Amino acid sequence: MRLKRFAGLAAMLATAAVLAACASSPSSPATATPLLRLAPSSLGRELAVVQQLEVQAAGQTRSLEVALEADAQSVRMAFMQLGQTVARLEWDGRQLEQSLAPGWPKVVSAERVLSDLQLVWWPAEAVRAGLAPGWRLAESPQTRELIYEGRVVTSVRQLAPEHVELNQRAEGYTVQIRTRGASPSFSAP
Repeated sequence: MRLKRFAGLAAMLATAAVLAACASSPSSPATATPLLRLAPSSLGRELAVVQQLEVQAAGQTRSLEVALEADAQSVRMAFMQLGQTVARLEWDGRQLEQSLAPGWPKVVSAERVLSDLQLVWWPAEAVRAGLAPGWRLAESPQTRELIYEGRVVTSVRQLAPEHVELNQRAEGYTVQIRTRGASPSFSAP
């Protein structure tokens, strides 16, 4: 039992280290991907899914599961690895609360996780309304791109109905997101 708990903590720390590298990669303030802070109600529907995330950064790949629930009042996420919950996040539109397992590095940004999630799932009009001046969102039936000064900084591609790839070019990581039971629906502008 103790060995299983240690293995879970070791795996969690390994994933956290990769995510920490993502969160702390160099990018200039002007071209760093903006953090979305969209109201839960702006999703426009309820959502309850389980996602398998495969994070690729710094030449390494790590996987974890995320249970995601959203309604008009809040967005709730539980991150699991090897059957253990390693982090919980809740966003009510005003405050982001997080509960992290011991050893979870503080440099892993709950704000970035929430922002990436909102870029993938929230409607384009809500994302556009949440962007800082100078940023724009381009969208087609299977892609979304955050653009700053004519340069694509972040892209989201729907590779299959339940498979999305998020590439944070400025932050230096890619996430393969496989969702059971739902898929984001991008639409033409």
